[in-house]
Amino acid sequence: MNEQSINEQHIYILRLIHEKRLKEALIQLESYLWECSDWNLRTRFEQIQTSYNYMLQYMQQGIEDPERNKLYANIQTEALQIADQTRLLLLDGRSSRYYHECRRKRAGEAIGCSSATPIQILETFNDNLAVSSVLPEHKQDEILKQHEETLKSLFVQTWTNSAWSSQEEGEAQAMLASELLPANDLCLFTSAVTLSLLECFDLRKLLWLMDVYQRSNVYASQRALVGIAFTFHRYTESVVLYPEIKNRIEALNEEMPIDEDLMRIQNQILLSQDTEKISKKMQEEIIPQMMKNVSSMRNFKFDLEESDEEKDDQNPDWMDLIEQSGVSDKLREMNELQQEGADVYMSTFSMLKGFPFFQELHNWFYPFDNHHSSIIKQNKEEQKKDSFIELILQSGFFCNSDKYSLFFIIKNLPESQREMTFNQLTEQQMADFAEQSQAETLKKYAERPSTVSRQYLHDLYRFFKLNRRKQEFRDVFTEKIELYNLPILKEVLYHTDYLLSLANYHLKKEHWEETVELYQSTMTMDNQPQATNEFY
Repeated sequence: MNEQSINEQHIYILRLIHEKRLKEALIQLESYLWECSDWNLRTRFEQIQTSYNYMLQYMQQGIEDPERNKLYANIQTEALQIADQTRLLLLDGRSSRYYHECRRKRAGEAIGCSSATPIQILETFNDNLAVSSVLPEHKQDEILKQHEETLKSLFVQTWTNSAWSSQEEGEAQAMLASELLPANDLCLFTSAVTLSLLECFDLRKLLWLMDVYQRSNVYASQRALVGIAFTFHRYTESVVLYPEIKNRIEALNEEMPIDEDLMRIQNQILLSQDTEKISKKMQEEIIPQMMKNVSSMRNFKFDLEESDEEKDDQNPDWMDLIEQSGVSDKLREMNELQQEGADVYMSTFSMLKGFPFFQELHNWFYPFDNHHSSIIKQNKEEQKKDSFIELILQSGFFCNSDKYSLFFIIKNLPESQREMTFNQLTEQQMADFAEQSQAETLKKYAERPSTVSRQYLHDLYRFFKLNRRKQEFRDVFTEKIELYNLPILKEVLYHTDYLLSLANYHLKKEHWEETVELYQSTMTMDNQPQATNEFY
């Protein structure tokens, strides 16, 4: 079997299972397994085949079994898991994808370069880094290298591990419970779990993401929430077969506003899916018009010797000219898009992902960190001079991927050009922007759940659109994502207020088909519990 036929047969088996044509599905699955040499999977298949045959015999004999529906669902989920694992094993021997290349290497590859476990290495990083400040520079380099190599290995191992064992689940829970693990490392691990789920469904990983959403800091919890949303979308028909998932959703909805959070994610996904249209608008309309209008202002004569009366003028002639030129309209339009949560920086930063940093897959998901080796070596110098840039990088205006790009591009400017850039900012501007109150405001904005989830979606969007192996990944942003229509979420999301808010959004964006569909849905609904309209 070649790669295409492996995938086609897998899709066919899944369809039979979801259509409850279980007898046909088991026949096809048995044939599928003949191509695979994993005896554990064959043993599991024989067990579910035996269970299925017994169930049929009891039905023929008219024996009542109150657990029959539960048994049937268990056979379905077990058959799905066997089909998924068989597909991956078959592709491991045939596919040239980096994912399968890593899986082939994973079995004999150890994490890190010491006898310590990954979590132990990560937990001691901050203390080791603090001590290294009084040690020779090469010692600090060793600590950074060990930390980053451990993160890379852990990311790849997690991403390519299609099904956690109970021991691996316990290790993941230990990472979540650890008070010493750096928050950025937990964020990266959360992203690795999400990518792994998008490759192959694993109940243990999904439930772990729900734990992260419920118990962790805002940065990791919002990553987990996005991962949960994408997993529900990716496995629409499969997740409803697991009562553990339904029970967990109901429990979460009682403890915290997961319905509001998921609808916020729904809106932000829709905004992300409009990024290409926004980038085109900016490149073809907004920016050219602004440049044209600014160019036409060059002939305007600014009188540098103003009278006292003119100095007190709150609306000088040059401000009128800006208003009349249309520049202010374009600036307002850009600001409105940004305030709405649109990704207005994609077109700017899409050309700035060629730095060596982005050659490593996991770096697309690592939060911007001054302690990353790519940053710490360049940022030791001129810390005072870079205070303005530091404030920008720690704000919520840019996603992490763009923060790294911005940092690298500024640091790669010639010294004279960099000096000129910073000198253009007056001392007063620097002082005003760096005021403690302003910094605190920016920090609070950056820590808002809506800001964190939006910037993470921007990171994911760049990964799926710009990474050098993008053709090897299923780009979820090209798919129609309707969380409120998923069977597993309908009870918590299918409310009039939510649907009306989405309908209004689609109407504003001139998505006519979606607008009509949503308005029609709300017209046929019974009175539903009222929900908030605030999704951003």
